[in-house]
Amino acid sequence: MRQRKSVRKKEMKLPTHLEHINRHAAGIDIGSRSHFVAVPEGSDEQPVREFSTFTGDLEELAEWLISCNITTVAMESTGVYWIPVFEILERRGLEVRLVNARHVKNVPGRKSDVLDCQWLQQLHTYGLLQGAFRPADEVCTLRAYVRQRSTLVRSAASYIQRMQKALTQMNLQLHHVVTDITGATGMRIIKAILDGERDPETLASMRDPRCRNSQSTIARSLKGNYRPEHLFGLQQAVELYEFYQTKIVDCDRRILDQLRSFDDHAGPGSVEDALIRMSGTDLTSIDGIDTTTALKVLAEIGTDMSRFKSSKHFASWLGLSPGTKVSGGKVLSSATKPSANKAAAALRMAAFTLFHSKSALGAYLRRLRARLGTPKAITATAHKLARLVYSMLAHGTAYTDAGQDYYEQRYRARALQNLKRKAQELGFELVTIQKAALV
Repeated sequence: MRQRKSVRKKEMKLPTHLEHINRHAAGIDIGSRSHFVAVPEGSDEQPVREFSTFTGDLEELAEWLISCNITTVAMESTGVYWIPVFEILERRGLEVRLVNARHVKNVPGRKSDVLDCQWLQQLHTYGLLQGAFRPADEVCTLRAYVRQRSTLVRSAASYIQRMQKALTQMNLQLHHVVTDITGATGMRIIKAILDGERDPETLASMRDPRCRNSQSTIARSLKGNYRPEHLFGLQQAVELYEFYQTKIVDCDRRILDQLRSFDDHAGPGSVEDALIRMSGTDLTSIDGIDTTTALKVLAEIGTDMSRFKSSKHFASWLGLSPGTKVSGGKVLSSATKPSANKAAAALRMAAFTLFHSKSALGAYLRRLRARLGTPKAITATAHKLARLVYSMLAHGTAYTDAGQDYYEQRYRARALQNLKRKAQELGFELVTIQKAALV
């Protein structure tokens, strides 16, 4: 019988990637009423504590972490409850990482606030958590103003719908004869109606000379049933719409002031000039990206592209890259991951405006739409826009549109090259029609 060789027992050692990378790490389970905080064992007699969400308690939380020699903290980005904690801890000099809740899912069947904060602390100790992207503080301020402006615009749009509803209830078909009821012609007529004017010809005479429909056509649409309850609803809708317009103007002023803060020598100028000074390049030179889109994108991502490894990594963070779901060597799905990224939404809207563009990007979008359908074509074009934005911000390169003719020529050259290669593989030769006719 063969004897077994003696095996010397070796000391168990964790792999490199499971060593204690962050020895002074803490984990915080964020809640609406209280936060549970866990520190390493031995740092305090009570390694898990609960703190209320009041500002004084958050200051006490920061003091306790510092007394425990904590240098880095991990927390879930739960709603907006994490923002006060993040700002207070960051102001005290602690490194704070926001992590995705799906990446820190605990073992099923063991769910509690205490276990969650301990699990966060353990994962962060081993360096298994990646922090979510958060731009610089001044960019966060700009982002707050831009998002507030978007909220105001949506609110104002809802009152435009209520204005149109009140007009329709009185059978005033103004929205059928003017392009925009909040334009010059529409608002003059609506204000006159609220002032008591009822004669259709008098109201129609207020049309702008550039209006497409004639005065007689507009007059026919303004003969309606003026009931007091509908007039009251129209008046309130107009007042609220104008109120939101004044707030949008105030928000625009704050946005411009914040943009000027990025350049110490910036003088009075427009938002377009301020965006160029902030980014060092003109993103509006890209087809489909206007000033509003550029402002939304820069407010979400900032100008420091060093946070992203490459343009592919940037597009993946936006949720514009194809997904990778492979099992057993078979691609199960390549759909893009669901994302609520506002920068990606802005780029998708920019791509949507390129359907009738004579640019190379417009030709690219139309060709993909014919092959893949509209939704996938828009996502693919937004992906291309994202890579252009990354290149301009990271390397300072300028964008030059080659035009749709240049794109079609390159596409034709690639198609011919692929056909010739396929013909050679099958033992054939590809010839032009003129040469074949001579033979």
